[in-house]
Amino acid sequence: MGVYLSTPKTDKLSADGENSRVRFGLSSMQGWRTTMEDAHAALPDLDECTSFFGVYDGHGGKAVSKFCARHLHKQVLINDANSSGDLPTSLHKAFLRMDEMMKGQRGWRELTELGDKGNKISGMIDDIIWPPKGGDSDKIREDWDTEEGPNSNFPGPTSGSTACVAVIRNDKLIVANAGDSRCVISRKGQAYNLSTDHKPDLEEERERILGAGGFVVAGRVNASLNLSRAIGDMELKQNDLLPVERQIVTAEPELKTVQLSEDDEFIVLACDGIWDCMSSQEVVDFVHKQLKTEDKISSVCEKLLNRCVAPTSGGEGCDNMTVIVVQFKKPALAVATSSAEQSATTAEGMRPNEVDGPDYPPK
Repeated sequence: MGVYLSTPKTDKLSADGENSRVRFGLSSMQGWRTTMEDAHAALPDLDECTSFFGVYDGHGGKAVSKFCARHLHKQVLINDANSSGDLPTSLHKAFLRMDEMMKGQRGWRELTELGDKGNKISGMIDDIIWPPKGGDSDKIREDWDTEEGPNSNFPGPTSGSTACVAVIRNDKLIVANAGDSRCVISRKGQAYNLSTDHKPDLEEERERILGAGGFVVAGRVNASLNLSRAIGDMELKQNDLLPVERQIVTAEPELKTVQLSEDDEFIVLACDGIWDCMSSQEVVDFVHKQLKTEDKISSVCEKLLNRCVAPTSGGEGCDNMTVIVVQFKKPALAVATSSAEQSATTAEGMRPNEVDGPDYPPK
């Protein structure tokens, strides 16, 4: 049976939500894998003007993905850069902060709890983050106190996770990505990738890997990991002569900012279990079609998972699957799209399946 079950687990964890700016639906499914290592976060009201959505695809265990689902959005909110209005910098720091927080006794304790128990904790049920109740987001603060104990020198986890995050603030969309999960926007029915699938064979990624003392064999970092950026995987971040951004594997996110317009309909965030089976345009076309007949966006997500799961084990369609669809409410964008000129400017340089760089299809 290997890494696969004899029959897939197709029961799903789904949810819907909305506010004045967006409505969203999500769904996740274990599928053929023996364990569920995906996690996700959906907070339409991170603060009064900000919505946060993220998918996290774990490897080597579920602890790191769940750690990110618990903490990454909080770090974005409390960062000094966010307080000064610099949301991209806040996202960048939040990604790197995850690796730091997972070290030492405190990091070891939380990772052990999340990995072994997958238990219910305040504000999180297994792998879904629910929006904070009224006023709770204002109370989030840095409370990551160090702890003393037998694991005070814990260097961090050998397992890891991708992180693909979309943050909507007023009329701006900021996407931060590390790994091979993906965010796609539908603009007038056309799919545009807002993230790059970070694979070791990409020239920029390969140069960094080799420069840090690593190697790439058969599309895998050090003949092991089939992606080149991730949170965790600390054994691949041990070159003391290099900054965290230049390690063999880095948690540094790639950032893209989009000025939203009336042409923008929805975004899709999903782990590679989806993108291995369907192209960005195929997913956008599928969602468009289903939104015409489904009242709940989560039902659209569930149908997408059913479309991707393989009938037999082995190959594409056998991974864990998680997808979030976020639909923009047009009145919220009216101020941002007051002229045709501005709309044309936001589309400048964009080609099908491309934003600020080529679309790298999954393997």
